[in-house]
Amino acid sequence: RKEYEDPFDRRFHAQPLACPVCGPKLRFISSDTSFDDTDQALNACIKALKAGKIVAVKGIGGYHLMCDAMNTAAIDRLRRRKPRPDKPLALLLPMRGNDDLDSVREIARPTQHEADLLRTPARPIVLVESKPGNLPASIAPGLKEIGVMLPYSPLHHLVLDRFGGSLVATSANISGEPVLTDGVDVETRLAHVSDACLHHNRRIVRPADDPVYRTIGGRPRPLRMGRGNSPVEIDLPFSLDHPVLSTGSHMKNTVALAWNDRLVVSPHIGDLDSLRSQTVFKDVIDDLQQLYQVEATHVCCDAHPSYSSTRWAEGSGMAVTRVFHHHAHASALVLDHWRNEDWLIFTWDGVGYGEDGNLWGGEALHGRPGKWQRVASLLPFNLPGGEKAGREPWRSAAALVWQAGIDWPGLPVDAQLLYQAWQKGINCPRTSAAGRLFDAAAALCGILQVASFEGQGPMMLEQLCNTLQASTALPVHENNEGLLVADWTPLLPEMLDQRQPIADRAARFHSRLAHTILKQAQLMHDKTGVINIGLTGGVFQNRTLADYAVELLSAGGFKARLPETLPANDAGICAGQVVEFAMQQETHPNQ
Repeated sequence: RKEYEDPFDRRFHAQPLACPVCGPKLRFISSDTSFDDTDQALNACIKALKAGKIVAVKGIGGYHLMCDAMNTAAIDRLRRRKPRPDKPLALLLPMRGNDDLDSVREIARPTQHEADLLRTPARPIVLVESKPGNLPASIAPGLKEIGVMLPYSPLHHLVLDRFGGSLVATSANISGEPVLTDGVDVETRLAHVSDACLHHNRRIVRPADDPVYRTIGGRPRPLRMGRGNSPVEIDLPFSLDHPVLSTGSHMKNTVALAWNDRLVVSPHIGDLDSLRSQTVFKDVIDDLQQLYQVEATHVCCDAHPSYSSTRWAEGSGMAVTRVFHHHAHASALVLDHWRNEDWLIFTWDGVGYGEDGNLWGGEALHGRPGKWQRVASLLPFNLPGGEKAGREPWRSAAALVWQAGIDWPGLPVDAQLLYQAWQKGINCPRTSAAGRLFDAAAALCGILQVASFEGQGPMMLEQLCNTLQASTALPVHENNEGLLVADWTPLLPEMLDQRQPIADRAARFHSRLAHTILKQAQLMHDKTGVINIGLTGGVFQNRTLADYAVELLSAGGFKARLPETLPANDAGICAGQVVEFAMQQETHPNQ
């Protein structure tokens, strides 16, 4: 009783009821049957799973779509219905053995860091090396890693114990939207996907996807924050004069609230293309301010005029500060490694709105938060079809070979009309994005021409790599603006050389880019003396590239750093926006 009545005790704030009489209670429903009795509902769920059915199961942050992880036909049905033809599926594994990880080791080879993370209370999805032949290939097609997690709710334990095996557990959502939390929504919006639903009667106030980690730079780093580890609270190395809200990016959106010397970053919201995502985005903004009893008076947003997050900020009625996408990436990294020194930060991603109105994504910025200067880049090219290129890697490849004047016999479509449009600059935005360069390499190597999810080509390109070996950097020249531009043209014949195994070509591509990072860093060191190097943006979630670049930079006498607290991708943008705003306002750092 003392614990429950003491506001300084955790039990005062969270009193889960788990009485066999009072609840929580389960309810099972399918097209031909329903059970309101908890034990019958659970048994019906297990029967459905063993029969190869897909069941939507309510968790803590939302519903999962579950099926038997060893039933290829069930997995194929789930992929076809969702639709999710290729994107990896996460596995929920039973806890077995002295350290609870025997079921993990049956199918994968977790490192000690990964094993420790799997067992933490947050129970994230952790990407681990899979053991060939122990799982259906359709779990993670073309990849050597699988995402696994241990049960984190009592219902998960009950389901796994009675089922007696491993389950696919993927977010119950419409692609790109936040995970669904309401049973009625699941039954109606996902009726074409799930054969049955297992509900419980504890309300989920806000959606929270499972967090995801991958080992990069020798330890697991977040790819997505969510249920169990967010909102993320970060101590700021400065104090704000008034509360600030930041609305993040358009893809992989998160939002942040900052006041005094505190910064709070929301759970993963998702891509802001759909009405539901935008509704959840607004709800999370309201929730953060209500939860912390802080009302923002200023809002920061991305400089891209078409982002939903930008349009919301402009209509909020608050004073608005627009922050360039890659400035925010750089400042988010510096927040993890705060020091009163200059940095050279490589911000490599898909695309982001640049200071010149073009789509950046292969830049290096010199300076410090609030005072970034673009000093290096990849050679820009015109991207035929604009946003379509993100899902059609052949478009990026076509742009490169057309610009270089190289023939590509493997062009998968009749692109004569597109080529004419490209020549005239019609719907062909200019970009320097490293992410599109990776797409092009995957297409030129014959790995993938059309992707079913973002980053599929680069992921497969990385997984096919042989061991990286010393290589040469791409040619780097200083243009009329003093920008150190790396020319990707020599990569093209290497990627098209079918005499070389794809694994060798993939490895050479990664090695050349890592050496190019080192070369640009060395040239900037010669100019400025900078030794602090940062690597951030979604491209550096590629472990092969990030690890080799850090190795080369460290051997070259640089202090190389990766993001620590937040993902390197756009999920960290909102934090960087706050830092940029504060430093542009010349807020004095704490001593």
